[in-house]
Amino acid sequence: FNAFRMGQEHFYGMGQDFAVDTTKPMTVVTQFLTTDGTDQGDLAEVRRIYVQEGKFIANADTNVQSMPVGNSITDSFCSAQKQAFQTSDSHAAKGGLKTMGEALDRGLVLVLSLWDDSATEMRWLDSSFPAGEQRGRPGVARGPCDGSTSSPAHVRNEHRNATVKYMNIMYGEIGSTTSAGGRRAGAIMV
Repeated sequence: FNAFRMGQEHFYGMGQDFAVDTTKPMTVVTQFLTTDGTDQGDLAEVRRIYVQEGKFIANADTNVQSMPVGNSITDSFCSAQKQAFQTSDSHAAKGGLKTMGEALDRGLVLVLSLWDDSATEMRWLDSSFPAGEQRGRPGVARGPCDGSTSSPAHVRNEHRNATVKYMNIMYGEIGSTTSAGGRRAGAIMV
């Protein structure tokens, strides 16, 4: 769920004018909700919540013409997004959230990293993608960057000492990870 791509250009970014200010520490909570509310149910929704300076911030609502308003990932959200952006619905073709939930049940490895991308120059994340498409076409604008500094050569030359800290990673029942009750997956990952 990319808030910028979904029409909320001032939700997540640098400075106090954004609901989530990326210049300050934040907690990102991702919730996996099932059809019956148990760990055994089929995955039905993925919800994102931010916590910053003690304030809970719900994910931004979509603001895309021809899409219903919503702020979480569901099968219907994914299909509506693919239709609005005129792209193939690979999510449905691969079995949707039910299949993703089955994969989660089998066990996955959490990988967090800081990297560059020689295939797409990270344009899919915060620029225009696919490259060469008109930025005004629905779904192409993914963020405010123009892509001119996205090449691995530039990133490696200009930001060779870049770092990121992932801290206090927790998992647990819905609502348990925003307090001391969550189970820690690791103290600090750098």
